[in-house]
Amino acid sequence: MTGLAWAQVGLFWILYLAIFLFSTWALIDCVARPARSFPAAGKRTKNFWLAITGAAALVAFLSLPLQVIPFPQFLAFVALVGAIVYLVDVRPAVAPYRRRRGGRGSGASRGGW
Repeated sequence: MTGLAWAQVGLFWILYLAIFLFSTWALIDCVARPARSFPAAGKRTKNFWLAITGAAALVAFLSLPLQVIPFPQFLAFVALVGAIVYLVDVRPAVAPYRRRRGGRGSGASRGGW
């Protein structure tokens, strides 16, 4: 293999690894969000987005050029679309809704005490 061919293989690997990491980031972010924030923000349910981002991460992983199992690598770009939609549209909409911290509830939930 020539130097140019190795460079192309390296860029190919970097591209597919970036797609996998991006999809995994979307999945991890979706897991961390409270379920009630999705309908409150006017978006589909958390389970729906977990399915989309989980499938995106799985397809992106299977698309890595590992040569272990034959898998159509172009599907990584389809998976990328699901991750992009979550990160660009859904994530900013559900961001204002955070988990409550403090364990036993805030003063407002205990009647102001």
